Amino acid sequence: MGTLISLLLLVVYGGGIWKFWNGFERTNFSRSFQNRLLLSILWPVLLIGNKSYRKNFTKALKGDKR
Repeated sequence: MGTLISLLLLVVYGGGIWKFWNGFERTNFSRSFQNRLLLSILWPVLLIGNKSYRKNFTKALKGDKR
């Protein structure tokens, strides 16, 4: 059971990275590769602790072009 939960969490984490990476151009963040990589990897932490990141994460995932 624990392995299944770990696998599910890994899939959700990887999916978040993939969706944010592909939608990064719709965000207000600077367009450097390093910035894109760092923000993609740290998405769970930043999503919880940063309101501005949450707005940009939503833009990247849902295509909000505001």
